[in-house]
Amino acid sequence: MTYYRERLWPTAWLYISTALIIPASILVFLPINIFVGYITAAVLYIGIVLFLLWSAPTITVDDKELRAGSARLPIAIIGDVTSYNGDEATLERGQRLDARAWLMIRGWVSPVVKLEVLDESDPTPYWLLSSRTPELLAGAIAQSRLRTPGK
Repeated sequence: MTYYRERLWPTAWLYISTALIIPASILVFLPINIFVGYITAAVLYIGIVLFLLWSAPTITVDDKELRAGSARLPIAIIGDVTSYNGDEATLERGQRLDARAWLMIRGWVSPVVKLEVLDESDPTPYWLLSSRTPELLAGAIAQSRLRTPGK
């Protein structure tokens, strides 16, 4: 059973800012052929948008594990789960960040969730994940713990 699913889609400002490739491409090809500039601009912008859509990671919590992108973390080895917003989230992504932590942070998603890793053989002390709804993610992990057999 899936308790939580979130796709970290890029925000609108990212699509708008990457649209600057359109006038840049047209200006580069203007002395050669304006038609080629329009075609190049359209192809490059569509390529960028498709890449942004394709590369947006998904966070999923089910009965057995948390999946963040292609990485997997069993629910059984997740310790304390803490969510951060605003200035606290900025500190967790910056000054308080442990270099050994596993990260899946996106610049367009400010809140983060910190997941303590309890596995003694794992050198990673915690995972830090961007999430637009960090409280819901933390709640889904807690709910999954309650439903996991043997816990």
